[in-house]
Amino acid sequence: MKKSKNTNTMKSSEIIVGLDIGTTKIAAIVGRKNELGKIEILGHGRTESIGVKRGVVSNIENTVNSIKIAIEEASLKAGVNIKYVNVGIAGQHIKSLQHRGGIIRENCDDEISQEDVDTLLNNMYNLNMSPGEEIIDVIAQEFIVDDEQGMKEPVGMLGNSLEANFHIIIGQTTAAKNIYKCVTKSGLEVVDLILEPIASAEAVLSEEEKEAGVVLVDIGGGTTDLAIFQDGIIRHTAVIPFGGDVITEDVKEGCTIIRKHAEELKVKFGSSLASENRDDEIVAIPGLRGRPPKEISLKNLASIIQARMEEIVEHIYYEIKNSGYEKKLIAGIVLTGGGALLKHLPQLTEFITGMDTRIGYPNEHLAKDVSEELASPMYATGIGLVIEGTNVYYEEVNKFMKEEEEEEKEEEEVINETDDPQEDEEDDYDYDDSPSRPSSFLKKIQDFFEKDDV
Repeated sequence: MKKSKNTNTMKSSEIIVGLDIGTTKIAAIVGRKNELGKIEILGHGRTESIGVKRGVVSNIENTVNSIKIAIEEASLKAGVNIKYVNVGIAGQHIKSLQHRGGIIRENCDDEISQEDVDTLLNNMYNLNMSPGEEIIDVIAQEFIVDDEQGMKEPVGMLGNSLEANFHIIIGQTTAAKNIYKCVTKSGLEVVDLILEPIASAEAVLSEEEKEAGVVLVDIGGGTTDLAIFQDGIIRHTAVIPFGGDVITEDVKEGCTIIRKHAEELKVKFGSSLASENRDDEIVAIPGLRGRPPKEISLKNLASIIQARMEEIVEHIYYEIKNSGYEKKLIAGIVLTGGGALLKHLPQLTEFITGMDTRIGYPNEHLAKDVSEELASPMYATGIGLVIEGTNVYYEEVNKFMKEEEEEEKEEEEVINETDDPQEDEEDDYDYDDSPSRPSSFLKKIQDFFEKDDV
């Protein structure tokens, strides 16, 4: 079978970048899928985030500067010029809803095509939203063909009506636009805007856990993101407006110390269970301007942290009960994100919720040679964005290849019907020498990355 130049270009463009614009850090992850189907990380960059509060951009210029630093570091380590990125979105403005949509097909004797499915999905983006809100993502949960429910793949079936249950992610228009603005001012272009808990779930959950029923909890600096899966389908998402930063503020106020020392205390000595610390455990932190060191009781420190973590876990448990799937989550809770590194947090979560809990490390889909630094839960979102971007890339590749095959088959049928052999030869030459059709997606893929010549 003949292949056009466009197809060959797509095969060589496999590098994907995830950009995690968080409250405490901005991380850029560069990766691609290897021959074993695992994600190989080529490079990463990280810098402090000084323009984002609770997952929402609060200062454009500071955010742009932080993005540039992270991207430059990742670009240098990976040896590529980064132009396009998959960006995560979170924040307390994010909410979700369930909706059922459907279409009536004109000819029920024809098989349901991917075009029918795409039409149904695209119709969901036309739903009326409240002023100032927009639909960020639409996720098909299950399809219904002529009232036959529970279908995950309707393409190829016969039916008069095609319906589906959708999980729709909604966010503030201004918040999404500010993210786009920061990325474009950094000299980049957004390929896709992906909800962060969905990205994190791709990095730390197995397919078995999603099938059995599991809660993914991503504890970031500004927010705690939650996603519930059951029967392999996303059932519920939520964003809780508390994260690691509010714990740092509590420690700062409770111990009357500066923020820098509060963060260090939380990370190095913090615990979610005060009962795990002895009364005589004391740590000294440097005094200010020649003042004597200040002694902090680790038990008191843990008491401050535990009080706030109990509040966050109770919010999580409320969302689990509110979803209606509390009794169907066999795989329990998986904690990830930088906040999941707090000592004894799984024990506290199990005590409050009564559900099995583990820490989620982003190594489920990674190649074996990943660095220890990147295997930390704090990079779950960035790595998940790469995985999600890779999945979309290959879906588009397969879709394009299928369209190419159909067009080639049609052209060959036309050529075979021609009586003049010389005319056949000329048509064949014209087809091979030029792309079969323009494709904006292909143009983007061709320029996705340019290898440094230096």
